[in-house]
Amino acid sequence: MKFETIGMKIKYLRDEAGLSQKAMADYLNIDQSMISKIESGARPISADALEKAANLFGHSIQEIQNMDNQTPTLKFAFRASSISKEDLFGIAAINKIALNIKQMHEILKESEQH
Repeated sequence: MKFETIGMKIKYLRDEAGLSQKAMADYLNIDQSMISKIESGARPISADALEKAANLFGHSIQEIQNMDNQTPTLKFAFRASSISKEDLFGIAAINKIALNIKQMHEILKESEQH
């Protein structure tokens, strides 16, 4: 797994979602400078942080590892002027449920074809 590929995908998803490095760092419970290093490919992202980022953006870990995969990104729409860490945890929880439902539908499709 290439650190650069994952970092580039996380930066792309973060930018598309309109999140700052600071908001992402707060959500992942790491320093903002670490986000910069992850996005540049200078440092690896931990498995826990990768899973949390995947949930936040509504993607599987495999989709984040694959830069060629151009799945649609999620846009956050808030009427508030800022997004809190708690807001991001709520978004991630909802996205994780949606991703699990999507995966269950794919499994059901496969079982129906056999």
